[in-house]
Amino acid sequence: MESCKVVILCGGLGTRLREQTEFMPKPLVAVGGRPILWHIMKIYAHFNYNSFICCLGYKGEMIRQYFLNYAYMNQDFTITLGKQNKKVVFDGEIEDWSVSLCDTGVDTMTGGRIKRIEKYVDTENFLVTYGDGVADVNLEGLVRFHIQKGKIATICGIHPVSRFGIIERTPEGIVERFREKPNLDGIINGGFFVFNKKIFDYLDEYCILEKEPMEQLARDKELSVYEHNGFWFCMDTYRDFLELNAMWNDNKAPWKIWNE
Repeated sequence: MESCKVVILCGGLGTRLREQTEFMPKPLVAVGGRPILWHIMKIYAHFNYNSFICCLGYKGEMIRQYFLNYAYMNQDFTITLGKQNKKVVFDGEIEDWSVSLCDTGVDTMTGGRIKRIEKYVDTENFLVTYGDGVADVNLEGLVRFHIQKGKIATICGIHPVSRFGIIERTPEGIVERFREKPNLDGIINGGFFVFNKKIFDYLDEYCILEKEPMEQLARDKELSVYEHNGFWFCMDTYRDFLELNAMWNDNKAPWKIWNE
């Protein structure tokens, strides 16, 4: 499988998760003690996509600091203080990732953020995702599907899950069973994309990716959809934050497809 850069949109305000994002950017909100951004990157790295471009915006300096101090914050180390030159010895391995941290503006829309990092994309195809969603998507299969279709853009379609349980009843009004949070009909944008570099011709620095660019790609018959039938979850609200952490703490995190 060809090497592809991974672009992660990390610049939004995350207003519906204000309990956490008042103090930090949404991608740094922790799930199981690690930023959700780390979980997303681990998913991609599992498929050997290890070169990342993070599109920064709101409180982007905190994401810069996270990676600048990544080794110190995630590994045991020894430091010698005093008059001697300090020496740091790390205990354990650090992820073999390349991470480009790019300021794309606080108020920039999704399409504009991607347009602004065009100069850093040096592969024919590249992947894009949001900094708040996890899934057990087969990314190798997604990229292969994209290449086979030969389109400019491929979107990962997922089956949304109802927030509420469903009551199944007989025509006489007798309850037969409860279905807890069933999948709904149809598919929606799951936020895992593969783009050919020609996508930049559809973008400008002020556009919203999900609106005019996607609509124009569809009109041009240049947009394909890869259907994902597995797990998908977006951390949009505080309730979602709690649910993701509960899954992780209970060792029931379907997006954890990597080995320790």
